[in-house]
Amino acid sequence: MDVGSGRLYLAVAAGGFRRYATYRAATVAGVFTNTAFGVILVYTYLALWDEKPHLGGYDQAQAVTYVWLGQCLYATLAIQGGGAEKDLMERIRTGEIAVDLYRPADLQLWWLAGDVGRALFQMLGRGVVPFAFGAVFFPMALPTSVTPWAAFVVTLLLAAVVSFALRYLVALSVFWLMDGMGVNQVLMITGIFFSGMVLPLNAFPGVLGDIVRVLPWAAQIQMPADVLMGETDPLGAFAFQAAWAVALLAAGRLLQSAATRRVVVQGG
Repeated sequence: MDVGSGRLYLAVAAGGFRRYATYRAATVAGVFTNTAFGVILVYTYLALWDEKPHLGGYDQAQAVTYVWLGQCLYATLAIQGGGAEKDLMERIRTGEIAVDLYRPADLQLWWLAGDVGRALFQMLGRGVVPFAFGAVFFPMALPTSVTPWAAFVVTLLLAAVVSFALRYLVALSVFWLMDGMGVNQVLMITGIFFSGMVLPLNAFPGVLGDIVRVLPWAAQIQMPADVLMGETDPLGAFAFQAAWAVALLAAGRLLQSAATRRVVVQGG
């Protein structure tokens, strides 16, 4: 990718950031909702950890940290959808995707850049406040040195790519399904369960736990949480996330190629 292309995708990312920054009322409502749900989940977790100390290898402070990190990343990573894939599905359904295909830009990178801009705004506008609220009012297991925080930032970037790559695959299915309602429901269910939003994946028992911890959704919340709290080797987490990012982006590239070759865009 040359300098000109880099500037183009940077501009697309900036556009994604500005677009979501205009929804101020929605952002305030989201901050309130995430904070309220965070408080509810914290007390639920505390009760659970009273009964099951060190569940999933976490103490209570780590469990609380996990809750607030999940609330911080819920909208950032579009855990249940609502990111770039929503607009992409609609453009495929209406046939407007034809305009995107004629742009002198890579389709996948274009949408990735826009989604990264969206994720950055959601992190700053909707995620930081609930996380800071949790740190002020509840005991949390946060690192005191710079290195874990730097590693955590890397995991967030990789998590954002994995999240986009999953949702991009789902969006492309509309080329064949002609409607995204069903796959959106699947995206919501898998996102909330397999990402660990309800319960840390480390707490899942037996074979089920072994399975969910190697699926790509584990790269979204579980890996950043474990890196932040020093529960896993950062290099191993990076490798896990990067492997899934590459595999899913490659799958998206193949599906995109099949769609643009064989599927007639709606409306002609």
